[in-house]
Amino acid sequence: MDPADATVIAAPTATRRDLQLGRRLVHLANGVTIASAYAVLFTHQQLVHFFGTIACLVYILDRIRIHYPEVAQRVPLLNRLFFRAEEQFKESAMTPYAIAILLTILTFPKPVALIAIYTLAIADPLAAVVGISWGRRQIAPHRTVEGTLAFFLAVLAVSAVVLYAGTTSTYATVAGASLLLALAATLFEMVPLRLDDNLTIPLFVGFAGWIVCAAVGVHLA
Repeated sequence: MDPADATVIAAPTATRRDLQLGRRLVHLANGVTIASAYAVLFTHQQLVHFFGTIACLVYILDRIRIHYPEVAQRVPLLNRLFFRAEEQFKESAMTPYAIAILLTILTFPKPVALIAIYTLAIADPLAAVVGISWGRRQIAPHRTVEGTLAFFLAVLAVSAVVLYAGTTSTYATVAGASLLLALAATLFEMVPLRLDDNLTIPLFVGFAGWIVCAAVGVHLA
């Protein structure tokens, strides 16, 4: 077989409109594992060192994938399941994903950082799966009412659980902060930015969560 033909066969073909359930499950599992480990196992300093190393490795491996495509030819299934056509010659989503999580851990108080990471891990892929599978009413480019509602409910649930478990604030205060943050995050998620949402979503949620908690009186550790 001609090497050029092999490259075409091995190249990813999926787009943002494809379900790619394997990719989204990995997205979810990675974020949930990192946030949960931060919540119960690691101190801030330990996780910065540990995940900083992982982020560096992710970046290096992604560079290798781009500049040595013959390596990807050996695992065509990996290309089909986890990469998109647009990522064949540029960085994949895993690079901004890793950078965003590291910046979130470095920047924000722990409860807010946990909300931001869980939002990226749970709300983002859930909205995509619901929107692609059951979305019928479009409200913005690549956004449906069904997917947006799934995103809102996921952020609301994540915020309520994290703030209730991680702060000493009252139920009413936690409920108010969770509702405001879910609304802000959902409105932001609908904005058609050209930046990768793996980078923008956790950073926005982190800053918005910080502001909302200060405004309604949630006491962050």
